[in-house]
Amino acid sequence: MVARFLTRARHSAGLALLVGLGVSLAATSRAAAQEYDLILRNGRVVDGTGGPWFRADVAVSGETIVALGPSLPGTGRRTIDLGDQVVAPGFIDVHTHTCRGIIEVPTADNYVLQGVTTVFDGQDGSSPLPVAGLLERVAALPPAVNFGTFVGHGSAREEVMGREDRAPTPAELERMVAIVTQSMKEGAFGLSTGLFYVPGAFASTDEVVALARAAGESGGIHVSHMRDEAAGVLESVAETIAIGEEGQLPTQLTHHKIIGRAGWGRSVETLRLVAEARARGIDVTIDQYPYTASSTSFSAALFPRWALEGGAEARAARLAEPESRARVREAVIGKIRKERGGGDASRLQIAAFPGDPSFDGKTLADVLREQNQEPTVEAAADLAIEIVERGGATGIFHAMAEEDVERILASPFTMVASDGEIPVFGRGQPHPRSYGTFARVLGFYVRERGLLTLEEAVRKMTSLPAMRVGLSGRGLVRPGMKADLVVFDPATIRDRATFEKPHAYAEGVSLLLVNGTLVVDEGRLTGVRPGRVLLGPAAVGADR
Repeated sequence: MVARFLTRARHSAGLALLVGLGVSLAATSRAAAQEYDLILRNGRVVDGTGGPWFRADVAVSGETIVALGPSLPGTGRRTIDLGDQVVAPGFIDVHTHTCRGIIEVPTADNYVLQGVTTVFDGQDGSSPLPVAGLLERVAALPPAVNFGTFVGHGSAREEVMGREDRAPTPAELERMVAIVTQSMKEGAFGLSTGLFYVPGAFASTDEVVALARAAGESGGIHVSHMRDEAAGVLESVAETIAIGEEGQLPTQLTHHKIIGRAGWGRSVETLRLVAEARARGIDVTIDQYPYTASSTSFSAALFPRWALEGGAEARAARLAEPESRARVREAVIGKIRKERGGGDASRLQIAAFPGDPSFDGKTLADVLREQNQEPTVEAAADLAIEIVERGGATGIFHAMAEEDVERILASPFTMVASDGEIPVFGRGQPHPRSYGTFARVLGFYVRERGLLTLEEAVRKMTSLPAMRVGLSGRGLVRPGMKADLVVFDPATIRDRATFEKPHAYAEGVSLLLVNGTLVVDEGRLTGVRPGRVLLGPAAVGADR
């Protein structure tokens, strides 16, 4: 119990450190006149704390915010009058799958045009190993945004045990713990679990706790794609909380959602579980993307876990055997009827199908009609199985309720995260969250819906995620902090990406600085790539 509270206190100290780096506005405004690299004058400062905005100038020299206050004395090599625009900390996305695209598109255009300055990879239990190799590849680019990663439990398990459905031997568990410990030394920020995915789905809670404890001992956190976000969502939330409590480290429900019509409204109960856990001293938080559709592979979303054990060859062998194929088909029908599809083939959309790109963007109902078939649940199941047999596809599954999305987003424990990727513009039909998450929150949920204040939304995108992962030098507009800054018009910022036309950049961000360098200038990409690799709490010489 004492250790758990000490762990919580260590992470809570992050906010005190961030705030302590600031100086008073009055003291800053009295500073002797000097020349800065950049002065942003007359902006509405939304500083990331959640407190009310204030009018001030922000001065930057090198990579650092060096002065803040009304009518700052001095000059800048460049001075920009912001008028009535907002200046805020650059947005921090704690859940992305950007390592898949950052090599090909290191400018990360879809993210920077939303105001994102930092992304975190290694989610859902999956990360390249060794972590040091991934970080070296990213650092060599370098990218336009800062980049950090978690180490994946599923990746460690597969490295040691393959994709087998069994408990590890003591020696195997020790090897997995060693991978996590070494990954933390190499720069990981914590452990991610994907207990919904193979092979993570085959792990017991005790196995995960052992690895989580190793991450916590190195100062890291635990972030989980839970086992079940549909019928078993309450049990999965309880398990995620237990991993934090027993592993003695902060724990997070990642991309929290309620899947399937039968469960709509249960966010009332999941949020109650989180609040009760926090009340008894367990450091649990949430991240979320603001959409009513999820995205993952067809096999992960629809196939039973036993059918995926052993990898693609073993799965193909099961589908070739009539009895096991019939069992798979029955399970897929159940998933379409009760969970990811809500009993409607038009709710299952194909995002990217390398086996036949003409399918991209179409729903299973669309394809079935083109094949002169009725779009029944049974026909949709057969088509989904065929897609998996032909190499698989990523899908978009429209199976969530707006009321749950809004309830989760409004929780004070929830931060904003995209679960997105860096796509090649125009390729495939990705989930629009990759292009629109942060702009959507500011444009739709703040300006149009009034669900959040502007200040609270910015807190959920900046200081809250910064504290969560231990970024002591980012997430607030304060002298001494890194100059990761976004300037946007709160009256015009909006997402433009839709499920039908996802390749559309967000609008409204006029300036974006990453480590003091303009990546977006007057609404246009500069092509400059000043981002750097961020290292977690156990790494020597970490830049955070």
